[in-house]
Amino acid sequence: MLVSATEMLKKAKAGHYAVGQFNINNLEWTKSILATAQELNSPVILGVSEGAGKYMTGYKTVAAMVKAMIEEMNITVPVALHLDHGSYEGCYKCIKAGFSSIMFDGSHYPIEENVEKTKELVKVAHAMGLSIEAEVGSIGGEEDGVVGMGECADPNECKAIADLGIDFLAAGIGNIHGKYPENWKGLSFDTLAAIQEKTGEMPLVLHGGTGIPADMIKKAIDLGVAKINVNTECQLSFAAATREYIEAGKDQQGKGFDPRKLLAPGAAAIKETVKEKMELFGSVGKA
Repeated sequence: MLVSATEMLKKAKAGHYAVGQFNINNLEWTKSILATAQELNSPVILGVSEGAGKYMTGYKTVAAMVKAMIEEMNITVPVALHLDHGSYEGCYKCIKAGFSSIMFDGSHYPIEENVEKTKELVKVAHAMGLSIEAEVGSIGGEEDGVVGMGECADPNECKAIADLGIDFLAAGIGNIHGKYPENWKGLSFDTLAAIQEKTGEMPLVLHGGTGIPADMIKKAIDLGVAKINVNTECQLSFAAATREYIEAGKDQQGKGFDPRKLLAPGAAAIKETVKEKMELFGSVGKA
């Protein structure tokens, strides 16, 4: 069932586990993630970047597809459809399109402007029953044209944004979108602990979940992270499985070129990746 992410993340924070946000790019991605969540009885968040929304012809198409698939697949676990790293304009488009959750990424604005725009969007989103995520600091690397330098968030700025009534907060703690470089210094747990102290019961969000060691993931959850975003890892597993299928010549056997057969190994690989992450995050059986 399609719901806001508020209650599922409050439960996750209280229960010391995290709900995975898995970004979707097409029907196969969505189907694999929903099926895995249902099989594992786990809540799940479907993330949609602005680039992916555009690729799928628009947010109305995405919302209609997700709602129909939830019904057709008899999905009974909580599912949130969430805008990822949304612009101010993108947030309004997703509210109108029927998303159940949005993220306004105002981290590139001066803190005063981030506060002003976030405050406005909180009022609008909550009036429509949507949950809203905000960001302070920046996530390193690049995702769909959103580039960050990886600055750690200021705990006092995090409190200023949290006090606006947002439902969960993304704060930069040294995390990076995409693959982590060999010289990565790791997550700043001192920063995370300071943010947790300032924001109290606010569920915190860890972006760039691909490639973070399991022990760091578990420590982050202990320090208040209740939502972890995964995108690159699903892309990598999908690409590897598809490459193996083609290089083995299976696309040339019988009707192996049929897109339903061609995309099946990648879709199965995504399911396995999502399963591994849900088990690591501790959300299995928590729906």
